[in-house]
Amino acid sequence: MGPVRDDIEDLLRLHAPQVLGALVRRYGHFDPAEDSVQEALIAAAAQWPEDGVPDNPRGWLIRVASRRLTDRLRSDAARRRREETAAALTPADAFVAPPPGESRAPSEDDTLTLLFLCCHPALSPAAQLALTLRAVGGLTTAEVARALLVPEATVAQRISRAKRAVRGAGFRAPEPADRDRRLAAVLQVLYLIFNEGYTATSGPDLHRTDLAREAIRLTRSVRRLLPREGRVTGLLALMVLTEARTPARTGPGGELIPLDEQDRALWDRTAIAEGTALAEEALAQGPAGDYQLQAAIAALHDEAARAEDTDWPQILALYDLLVRRTPDPAAALGRAVAVAMVHGPRAGLAEVDVLAETSSGTEAGSYRLDAVRGHLLERAGEPDSARAAYLAAADATLSEPEARYLRGRADRIVP
Repeated sequence: MGPVRDDIEDLLRLHAPQVLGALVRRYGHFDPAEDSVQEALIAAAAQWPEDGVPDNPRGWLIRVASRRLTDRLRSDAARRRREETAAALTPADAFVAPPPGESRAPSEDDTLTLLFLCCHPALSPAAQLALTLRAVGGLTTAEVARALLVPEATVAQRISRAKRAVRGAGFRAPEPADRDRRLAAVLQVLYLIFNEGYTATSGPDLHRTDLAREAIRLTRSVRRLLPREGRVTGLLALMVLTEARTPARTGPGGELIPLDEQDRALWDRTAIAEGTALAEEALAQGPAGDYQLQAAIAALHDEAARAEDTDWPQILALYDLLVRRTPDPAAALGRAVAVAMVHGPRAGLAEVDVLAETSSGTEAGSYRLDAVRGHLLERAGEPDSARAAYLAAADATLSEPEARYLRGRADRIVP
């Protein structure tokens, strides 16, 4: 029954944004529509494993969710009148699932429209993240809370406030003049979801497979809708190339294995081939942006059969371009590592010192400065300073696997 339930869960997540889009497009009430879709998904999760998946699963979900939403709206006479008016103005087949074997483009467009709505500029990044996972990812509030490692009540408040904030925004794609800015927010949210999945910022697990895979799935959906948008292709390439290393990132006991010590025979070569092709396509789709450059860097890492074969001069050149485009501290720190690999640990340490001077010390990943400093000090032959830096980083991180790794590095240093 396990594989069957997994298949059903994947099917529900695929259809969730399409069903929500159909309801919001007809009724125009995001909040009750989203609640009704969640109820339909729960009903399907309970019934389909026993009764079987309907021939037209999206139509089944739309019918159930529509009934739940109609019940809600009919409790208010004014809302009932708006519903009847909207229904009269909407073509009869505009919200009905197509028969088997047919497709309807707006059902796919709904995914992108929902992403734009969930990443509305009126919302904070935290609210955008929670609302995207709930409305587009199809996760329940409890699942979003577990994914983000925050209390369920906190997530419920974020989602509730976010839905109130976008009330009346209209279920439509942004105008062309506004699309670029809004698309940037969509991609940033997907990037954050993936990063949290690939290296969890807190908790007992290094890798949150559910979040990383969900980010890749949603990015693939966006790319299907915008296949010639270089930023989207670049982000998907970056995710695929990074996720390809997952099998080698941890040892038998879940311990972290750094990139230069990983068994590269365990890397997913099929994913690397796909990601490399995507990275090349992204660079050909227009001026190289942040995601395209990061994807190119990831491809150079993945193409090296051994750590010592890595083309660090080329990686440094790409980081030089990247840091001129973005203020991201992670990009600057990556460049410092590349400087060390090309020009030696002392040169890298000088870059890290500059970053430490300009950093406020409040960034979520500021402990990584100490981690990199420890690594470079160790390479430079300063064991005592390296050990102190490793321990400082271990004390600052909220990730248990990273803390164990850093303390282990400190313990292995011979004075």
